Amino acid sequence: MKYYDKLIFELSKSGRQGWSLPDTDARIELPAELMRSEEPQLPEVSELEVVRHYTNLSQMNFGVDTGFYPLGSCTMKYNPKINEEVACMPGFSQMHPLQPESTVAGAKAVLEGMDKALAAITGMKHFTFLPCAGAHGELTGLMLIKEYHIARGDKARTKIIVPDSAHGTNPASAAVCGFDIVVVKSRENGLIDVESLKPLLGPDIAGIMMTNPNTLGLFEKDIREIAELVHDCGGLLYYDGANMNALLGVVRPGDMGFDVMHLNLHKTFSTPHGGGGPGSGPVGVADKLLPYLNLPKVSGFHGNFGIILRAYAYILMLGKENVKLAGKYACLSANYIKESLKECFKLPIPGVCKHEFVFDGLLNDGAHDDVHGATTLDVAKRLLDYGFHAPTIYFPLLFHQAIMIEPTETESKETIDSFIEVMRKIAAEAAEDPQILHGAPHNTPIGRPDETKAARQPVLKF
Repeated sequence: MKYYDKLIFELSKSGRQGWSLPDTDARIELPAELMRSEEPQLPEVSELEVVRHYTNLSQMNFGVDTGFYPLGSCTMKYNPKINEEVACMPGFSQMHPLQPESTVAGAKAVLEGMDKALAAITGMKHFTFLPCAGAHGELTGLMLIKEYHIARGDKARTKIIVPDSAHGTNPASAAVCGFDIVVVKSRENGLIDVESLKPLLGPDIAGIMMTNPNTLGLFEKDIREIAELVHDCGGLLYYDGANMNALLGVVRPGDMGFDVMHLNLHKTFSTPHGGGGPGSGPVGVADKLLPYLNLPKVSGFHGNFGIILRAYAYILMLGKENVKLAGKYACLSANYIKESLKECFKLPIPGVCKHEFVFDGLLNDGAHDDVHGATTLDVAKRLLDYGFHAPTIYFPLLFHQAIMIEPTETESKETIDSFIEVMRKIAAEAAEDPQILHGAPHNTPIGRPDETKAARQPVLKF
């Protein structure tokens, strides 16, 4: 173990101090029941050791500022630093959520401007910014759908239709909201089977949840017919905005027939993402749902305002003329990678994709077993040795060895070409010496931890 691979508790020596605060006469008397019975067991280290420790930790981590994330379904793209500068402006960063409304005119102007911008981009009428994340937005939208039906006296609508290719949060959110889940199958081309949808529709259907393009990165070209069928049975259409990045400035969910939607500002509009947040999931509605927009009290405040602010700066920076380029470049990048690698990796659904696509493992004779003993997990681990983050793997569940790749619009052709070259090299390694992949990663701080145990039995204290 290297010296600075040690935990900060292991560096601790009794009596060392990193900072001394001046004595003060100010005292705050706390109730006895809130006081500790003994001193907290904190590490005793010097300022230099603290700086080296945390700098070392930052270098052990992978971030979008240090490497390429081809992370499908999550839009892990570069966040322009102007976003951070705007969010750090004292007038915004030093606000308190409970200060008088008369003192936050600037924040109100941001929310109003963001509402207009998102409405123009999506074709929705208005947005609420209460939801703190994408799944929170899903729940809010489903609550709106339920309220809409109940207000009309239509209490029999207890079911939500979800495609088999949907994000896992869709059925989870619907279940939390009290709906029963009905799954509609996809055809071999990866799109919703309209003929399978028709028998599912009836007076008990509250709506359908869809992502378009879907989780395979394919545009649901039957969306107009699907919208008409669902509306004719009295249901509503919910748009999961996770893949909205592909459509910016080109196609609007409102024009497709969707009644309610959420956006992931931390995906589509270039704000920090990963590690559990912070996120933001504003919900937009069409005219028929406007009376119910502010009914669900899912948050006491306007979500994560700093994230909304960053997204607004991004939209203003691009402007109406350039927002549409984001989706086009994202789709171009994805198709370029797909066509460049389809001779090395199995492409289950050929043709033009949108912002992301899915391989089904390394190319073999067409079976779903592992070629040369090298799995999708091996490919993902080996990528780390070459300085690239792994794509999303084993999702969607439609394919046994799924590799979902999403390059976003922010990467240069040179970076994308480097990624293509490395993926080809890994495919060659799998054929020539798969043990190289089995042992990967070889040059990262740790190798292959037990990820299941780390998630279910984490060690959170020293």
